[in-house]
Amino acid sequence: MRSVFEPAQHITVPVTGSDQVFPVNRIFCIGKNYAEHVREMGSDPSDTPPCVFMKPADCLVVGDGDLPYPSATDDLHYEGELVVALSKGGKDLDRAAVEDAIFGYAAGLDMTRRDVQAGLKERRLPWDMAKSFDGCAAISEIKPKADAGNPHATNLKLSVNGDVRQNDTTAKMIWPVVDALVHLSTLIELKPGDLLFTGTPEGVGQVVRGDRMDLVITDVAELSVTLK
Repeated sequence: MRSVFEPAQHITVPVTGSDQVFPVNRIFCIGKNYAEHVREMGSDPSDTPPCVFMKPADCLVVGDGDLPYPSATDDLHYEGELVVALSKGGKDLDRAAVEDAIFGYAAGLDMTRRDVQAGLKERRLPWDMAKSFDGCAAISEIKPKADAGNPHATNLKLSVNGDVRQNDTTAKMIWPVVDALVHLSTLIELKPGDLLFTGTPEGVGQVVRGDRMDLVITDVAELSVTLK
């Protein structure tokens, strides 16, 4: 049978130090995974457990360069995050199976239309359109886990135009990487190619056209993008 139209090309991410690429399947994100970020957003971390949401795979901007400024917002925010890439899947996984499923790690940006999100929250509506839009996520190369140091307790630093805005450790996650993936595997079947953006520490804020964001996750990856 013939396709009605030409299928979209699969999104792939380069693998550090290799000629391989990582084909992206789905993008999951953990929200409210650092206590101080939960507080800066006006919530109590003891009453607000981390939540899971998704972004479309074709929103992903890969590597350094330009990041499009989205429509329908006057308050775009950056969120620097550690990203986990899976090369195996499964459902109801234990910790050992999750460790085995992890291929590597990357640096990522979860971009948020904060004004859109605020309006949707006020009306108690899902905030998909605050998090899911063209160019709503960016990612560096993926470093294989054997080469990524200790991503569970490493420094995450994000600067805007050279001014440090976020500077914290991934050890402060409420749900560490393995715990988050174990939990996620009870909700859906994880699959090869899935990415998990693991949440952001405190220090999120607004960016405008022309701003450059530099994200460094020690021993994992660096990412530099400019809003256009």
